[in-house]
Amino acid sequence: MEEPLVIHVNNQDEALGVYPKMYVHEHGILHRAVSVLIFNSKGEWLMQKRASSKYHSGGLWTNACCTHPYPEESSKDAAERRLIEEMGMRVDLEKQFDFIYKKSLDKGLIEHEFDHVYMGISDDAPVLNKDEAEDFTYLSSNDLALSMKIKPDAYTEWFKILFPIANQKINDIKQTVK
Repeated sequence: MEEPLVIHVNNQDEALGVYPKMYVHEHGILHRAVSVLIFNSKGEWLMQKRASSKYHSGGLWTNACCTHPYPEESSKDAAERRLIEEMGMRVDLEKQFDFIYKKSLDKGLIEHEFDHVYMGISDDAPVLNKDEAEDFTYLSSNDLALSMKIKPDAYTEWFKILFPIANQKINDIKQTVK
């Protein structure tokens, strides 16, 4: 199988070209990414434990799924595709925000992403693709914050950045609904 290409972008998310996925992670090149957050009707976060065999961050807990859009694929289409591929779920997703981060990972890799974050609500149980995710759980924001404080090394680097941003956005939405 040919290595997938990812989209190299600038800080405004303008495409500058494409590179093989491993190349951008070996050299820390800024590239387009997608993160999906799924909540159940109780407001709990769907968390997945990445398969231990993943090329980085294996065995760590993170958001419902992540991916890189293919060249010519929209971020939303990529989010919907990957949610089906990893978690076996079809959920209406809405874009919430973007953020940029750069973090060193295991295996000498560097994640440098312009991340588009999508959220959805579903009470459907995931059907895990065991090549991608080896477990899942639902946690309240409070339980998740406590777990991350007690065991920060059990979570992916990007989720440690994503969680407080998303949690604040969720709290802002709750305030406007009241």
